[in-house]
Order: sequence, then structure tokens, then C-alpha cells
Amino acid sequence: MSLCEDSLFCNFPKCRAKLIGFAWVTSCSHAFCDQHGAGEFSRSPAICPACSSALSGKLDIVRTELSPSEEYKAMVLAGLRPETILDITARALAFWNYQIHQERLFQEYSLSRAEGQVKQMEKMLTQHSQSRELELNALRGDIASLKKVMEEYKRKYSEVSERLMERNRQYQKLQGLYDSMRLRSMVVGEREGAHQCPTETCQGVSRQATSQFSPQFLGHERDSLFSSHEPDGVKNFFQFNSPNKDARCSFNLKK
Repeated sequence: MSLCEDSLFCNFPKCRAKLIGFAWVTSCSHAFCDQHGAGEFSRSPAICPACSSALSGKLDIVRTELSPSEEYKAMVLAGLRPETILDITARALAFWNYQIHQERLFQEYSLSRAEGQVKQMEKMLTQHSQSRELELNALRGDIASLKKVMEEYKRKYSEVSERLMERNRQYQKLQGLYDSMRLRSMVVGEREGAHQCPTETCQGVSRQATSQFSPQFLGHERDSLFSSHEPDGVKNFFQFNSPNKDARCSFNLKK
């Protein structure tokens, strides 16, 4: 890489912008952009923001144009002795080399810092990967054990299902037997009831008729019927007109 391909950057710590247009140059070989140079060097006494050097001389701070015109280039060193011109150019080249060297040092520092951060991140990533690998292995072991448990549960479930199906078949068989025996018992009961019902019904009707038309029943009903309408002290009609038992018997003998 040639020197002409390099560019100067602002030496302000928080800027690091590429210098374009105008730049502020100090006697301590530092360069700043127009914005930060105007802001920092407007105070008195002026202090270099890069190295904290005091800049009290008249030419310790110079605002220069980075791309001068052709007229300026033709007249800036005109009339000077060759040794003066060489001295000025040597000092300008030294300033340029110092800036390039400082920029390279800064880039190397940034690179080493970035590499350290990358190594630290790689270390953390390795540790994180190892911990995740251990967790993954533990989870794989858990999954394997859970699969075994699930297979055992499946086996038990199949056994229980087979037992349940067998019990259901036995239950259906017993239910069929129970229904057939129940129907059979109902048919037998109906047949026995059909044989016994007429005889018992006739016996009950005859008993009821006999009890209703018995003399005791009639006499009781008759006495209660006429005694309820009889006044006190008055004899019953049947007591006056009904002959006694002996008279009826004698009447029958005379015939």
C-alpha cells in the first residue's frame, strides 16, 4: 500500500472521521477535523485532545486546506531556498508518516482487541455449547427413560384392555343366560297361575256368597234394620204376629 492511497483520520478519540476539506494540525503531530478542531481550540489555553499537550505558540495550531488550489501550490514555496523546501517537505512527510503509523497502531490495537473479544466469545460459546450438550445428553437420557416407561404403560394398557374385553364377553354371556332364565321363569309362573286361578276364584266366590246369605247374617241385618226404626217401649211387629216355635210344630203335626 502506497502512502498516496492512505488517508488521514481525525485524532479526536470519539470521532475517527476521515479528514476532508479543512483540517486542524498541531505541532505535536496530530490532526483534527474542522468541527472538533474549531470546538477544542477555541478555548484558551488550547490543549491537544489526543495527547493533552499545551499549545500556546502562535504556530502550534494551523488550519490547513487538504486539497489546495494550483495557485496555492505554485506560490506557497516559491522563492525559498532548496534546502528550506527540502526541510519543509521532510517535516511534512514526517508528519504524514507519523499519522499513518499512528493509524496503523490504532488499527492493530483495535484488531487485537477485537481478536481478544472474539476469543472470549469463542470461549463462552464453547462453554455454552458444552453446557448445552450436557443438557441435551441429559434430555436424551430422560427421553429414553420416558420411552421405556411409555412402552411399559402401553404393554400394561394392552393387557388391561384384553382383560376388559374378556370381562365384557363374560358379562354379555352371563347377561344372556340371566335374560333366558328370567324369561323361562316368567313363562313357568304364568302357566302355574293359569292352572290355579279358576279353582281359587270359585272357592272365594262361594265363600263370599255363603257368608252373605247365612241365617246369622240375615238375622243380624234384620234386627239391626227394624230395631233402628223402633221407638222406645214399642214391641216389634214380628214379636206379636210370629207364632212361636211350638205352635208351628204342632200345626205341622196336625196336618
